[in-house]
Amino acid sequence: MSTSVPRWTGRVDGPGPEHRRWHNAIDESPGATGVSLIGFPSDIGVRRNGGRPGAQAGPGAIRAALGSFAIQPEVVVQDAGDVAVAGDDLEAAQDGLAEAVADQLRAGNLPVVLGGGHETAYGSYLGLARSGLLDGRRLGVLNLDAHFDLREADRPSSGTPFRQIAVGETERGAEFTYAVIGISQPSNTAALFATATELGVRHLHDLDCQERHIEDVLEFVRAFIADVDALYLSIDLDVLPAAQAPGVSAPSTLGVPAAVVIEVCRLVGSDPKLALSDITELNSSYDIDNRTARIAARLVHTIVTSAADRSVPEGH
Repeated sequence: MSTSVPRWTGRVDGPGPEHRRWHNAIDESPGATGVSLIGFPSDIGVRRNGGRPGAQAGPGAIRAALGSFAIQPEVVVQDAGDVAVAGDDLEAAQDGLAEAVADQLRAGNLPVVLGGGHETAYGSYLGLARSGLLDGRRLGVLNLDAHFDLREADRPSSGTPFRQIAVGETERGAEFTYAVIGISQPSNTAALFATATELGVRHLHDLDCQERHIEDVLEFVRAFIADVDALYLSIDLDVLPAAQAPGVSAPSTLGVPAAVVIEVCRLVGSDPKLALSDITELNSSYDIDNRTARIAARLVHTIVTSAADRSVPEGH
């Protein structure tokens, strides 16, 4: 299902906890609860969807960028390794991701999946559904993305995951509760907007997610969280402006500024309803000065540290 845990490296300033960085924070102790990273090195879905291949290198690039980030002494992070991805068998790879996610959820960990193309999302959802965590609970799926990813296609791809999740929610007798922040009107056909309306999808356009609108964006997120029992956060890096995230499968024509995306991650990460997160579409082949890898790492860092802060007692 997964390979061995990658070796973490990074800057060393000293031996004490005050010098702790991500490469020091990786805890290989089985059963330790905290955050668990899972790599999904796949761009099968991106290739099927006609995007730029290269996202399979995303997990390694994010880990490399994270390695030297400073992190609080109390944060426990595990690395569960990479899910095995072979050939063009996307469905088998997603099944492997589902098992890895379900295992971490059953162990009491918060899984953060490092993609991979956005086909990652369906595997992530399957793991959440299989874990039993959703039994009798309403799931909210919050996607930061320039695209709805609600396509109908003969084969699953990076453009179909949330349509597949909609089917999965119907099969478990639940309402499909899905919201997207950062929709680019030129990047989504009228048919996709019609599908979103039909499925009751809430969304904000990229034009309405600029820094001057940040309070409106956060209020949108708060209202969405209040309406669900469990939350799944998915981030496609093409939600960001191309100047801030050039190394993606489908660069944005406008995008949502990183400052806004980070504030959303802080809000969501600090909420106890967050059960799962993933970050997708990092394509190192097109990155510039590791710009996209570093912003991806900053988003992971923000989610993880925000989640850790919510469990620290007051006064500590």
